[in-house]
Amino acid sequence: MIKAVSLSEAEILEELVGPADSSLSRRVAQELLSLEFSVAAKETIRELLQKNNAGTITDVEQETLQNYTRVGQFLDLLQAKARLSLMQSGSSL
Repeated sequence: MIKAVSLSEAEILEELVGPADSSLSRRVAQELLSLEFSVAAKETIRELLQKNNAGTITDVEQETLQNYTRVGQFLDLLQAKARLSLMQSGSSL
């Protein structure tokens, strides 16, 4: 039966890669933990957030900020799973 609620992309991705199943190898977990946005991307995000807070963000910039946010949420999920995998295998972060 289909639920009568709207799920965000992050909620759907959590069902797929959520940290509940800590089945990542040590090497894969460590690689995932090393992923981060580039310096240039972080600066872009910072500028977009400032424009958003000031109310001067354009529609295109708002869409870009939302895309960065969704990718960041996905990365957060992957890294949570990686941390859990390492902790449950007895490896250090």
